[in-house]
Amino acid sequence: MTNAKLTALMARGTQFLGCDSAILCGAMSWVSERHLVSAMSNAGGFGVIACGAMTPALLDAEITATKALTTKPFGVNLITMHPQLFDLIDVCASHDVTHIVLAGGLPPKGSIEAIKAKGAKLICFAPALALAKKLARSGVDALIVEGHEAGGHIGPVATSVLAQEILPEMSEQLPVFVAGGIGRGEAIAAYLEMGAAGVQLGTRFACATESIAHPAFKKAFFRASARDAIASVQIDPRLPVIPVRALKNVGMENFTAKQREVANLLDSGSVDMGEAQLQIEHFWAGALRRAVIDGDVDGGSLMAGQSVGMVTKEEPVADIIAQLMAEAAVALERRAA
Repeated sequence: MTNAKLTALMARGTQFLGCDSAILCGAMSWVSERHLVSAMSNAGGFGVIACGAMTPALLDAEITATKALTTKPFGVNLITMHPQLFDLIDVCASHDVTHIVLAGGLPPKGSIEAIKAKGAKLICFAPALALAKKLARSGVDALIVEGHEAGGHIGPVATSVLAQEILPEMSEQLPVFVAGGIGRGEAIAAYLEMGAAGVQLGTRFACATESIAHPAFKKAFFRASARDAIASVQIDPRLPVIPVRALKNVGMENFTAKQREVANLLDSGSVDMGEAQLQIEHFWAGALRRAVIDGDVDGGSLMAGQSVGMVTKEEPVADIIAQLMAEAAVALERRAA
């Protein structure tokens, strides 16, 4: 059930993305691959491949495989600190990928120009208003404001606060998508009314039927409540580790030990700050793979947002999108009445 108001409020987002529903699937390492991405785009949403630590050859193969499963547009999420970022941008360009999402920090020098040179639209994360303005000035095409409630790497500010700060200032200039802690259509309706062009959800789609995540990984999500999705703790102020939200388990405790180990390496001068941060990233990539692919739900990383309590069963992507859209439409009708 889609009402005219919902279609109108989402029009800017759907036009920008080239899809029917302005709902992006957040790029989740190991989860957001060809199956989930194509299912998302085929169902009228917008799928995004999580490149993560992939080599250019692996990304090339993943994009090719995704194109074999959908003719609809989809995006690729690239990590700014990837040592081969510019090679990955070239791979996306060779496939005429329509949208690139840059995550994990400010775009390095020349990356914005390299992405836009081939006509791709660039989406960046804006964790603060000052950064949103800076990104808009530098030529970014759209923004994602993602709050503390999200799964995976997180910033310090809640989604509701970021939305109130950034939407009134930025939504006239460029499309802004809201993310973090969204699990139902009523929240989508509220952010659209505040000026969002659309939304991004990750946790809600992690356990979709089409997600390749291990059954044990999905079961951990079904059992969890919002309070089980906790943020990692930074143990050394000199090591600026971006906190990660995941379900509490032994893997979370292992991360604390890993930080100590890397901090000691920094102390001894055997690694520099860039290498230290890459080691932390590789730790997460490995821990996440163990949980998602191997089903090690104790020692692996169960990255999940606080909306995990709203994930109660495995269901097809198309059903999840239809439900979210129906809830949003009903919420808007209620307000109109």
